[in-house]
This record gives sequence, C-alpha cells and structure tokens, in this order.
Amino acid sequence: MVIEILAEDKSGSVVVKRAVERICDREKMSCEINVRPHRGCGSFPPDMNAKPPKFASALLDLLPAKCRAYNEIYRDQDMILIVVMDSDDHDPTHLRNSIYNCASRYAPDLRNIVGLCTEEVEAWMLGDRRAVLDAYPDADMSVLDSYDQDSVCGTWEVLCRAVSDNADDIIEIGYPAIGHYKARWAEEISRYMIPADNISPSYITFKYALETALRNPRPIYRKRTF
Repeated sequence: MVIEILAEDKSGSVVVKRAVERICDREKMSCEINVRPHRGCGSFPPDMNAKPPKFASALLDLLPAKCRAYNEIYRDQDMILIVVMDSDDHDPTHLRNSIYNCASRYAPDLRNIVGLCTEEVEAWMLGDRRAVLDAYPDADMSVLDSYDQDSVCGTWEVLCRAVSDNADDIIEIGYPAIGHYKARWAEEISRYMIPADNISPSYITFKYALETALRNPRPIYRKRTF
C-alpha cells in the first residue's frame, strides 16, 4: 500500500508522518509512506481545471492538479491520499468538505483522508501531554493546564509559552522566523507522541479515519489483457 501525505508545512509534515508510521505499525501494515510539505495553506484556484501557475507552492493552490496526477499514476494501486492542514480561522466543516469534494472530483479512483488540525498542528502536539513533557521536562504546567484542547486561541503561542523560556521574544518575532521554532517543536515532541494516548478531537478523527482505511483495503480491478 502507498500512502501519500500532502502537508501544509514542514512542522505539520513531521508530526503527521510519525503519526501515520505508528498507526501503520499498530495495524501491522507495511506501507510506503511519502510526505510532501508545502509552503502554507493557500487557496483553491479560481479555475480548478487549469494548470497551476509556474511558482505556485501552497497546498490548496496545487491540490486539484496533484489529485489529477495521483489519480493517473495510482488508479490501479491501493493508495491512500492524505491531506493535512491547519483550520486556522476557517470554518472546519466547510474547509473539510471543500477538500473532500476536490479529492473526490479529481481523484475519484483513490481513497482520501483529510486531517484538519484545530486550530493548528500544535493542537495535536498538545493533545499528548506526556509527549510534550518527555520532550520538554521543564515545560510550564500552568500554561498546559490553562489550554482548552482544540480551542481557537492562538495554539502555537500556547505551546511556545509552555516550552520556551523566551516565549515573549519568539512570539514578537512572528512569521516567517517562527517557522524554525515550530519545526523544532514538532521534531522533538512528535518523537514521543503515541496515537492511542492523544486526546485532541481532531487528531482522534484523523486517526480513526486512517485506521478504518487500513483495515479495509480497496480491491483493485484491472482490465484483462489477451
């Protein structure tokens, strides 16, 4: 089985790849797992059937074209396409449906799974407190205790305040420099994350969808050649 992961950025790709690897191991499934990080979320193109602009690099900008390509390449294989991104300030239900509709339209022969982090991928990290503490034993427990799981509250800032001594300075720097810190937190915390222990509702939804797909492989019908 082949699993292709389209992620919004580097930090998200690290967290998702390790999650998928561990879920596959638990399900005793041998899979080829490829992760493709992008430069941000972007937006769906006005003409979904058009070729993407030359320098397009964001996930949603490229999603229709990538779905068409994957469908052409993998239509005769058991392949799962995973799209993972932050919901940010989008309506999660609307965004999830839009991604599913795109994948269903342009990759009709493939199974697809949407992992929507509410509000940011840091919510999935904060959903496994033991992993946070294993990576950062001196984390500020008062900050962790005050976090309302999967709330829209500036999630990366919460994680920053929990694990960084100079959080105010880092937060003031903002983007794009913050990407370096987010990637480091993702690398260190995801090393300890255990899918079964995560309490993030959006993470659990993703985990359940992947487990279901792994337990029910799609039959492949090939045309006979004589």
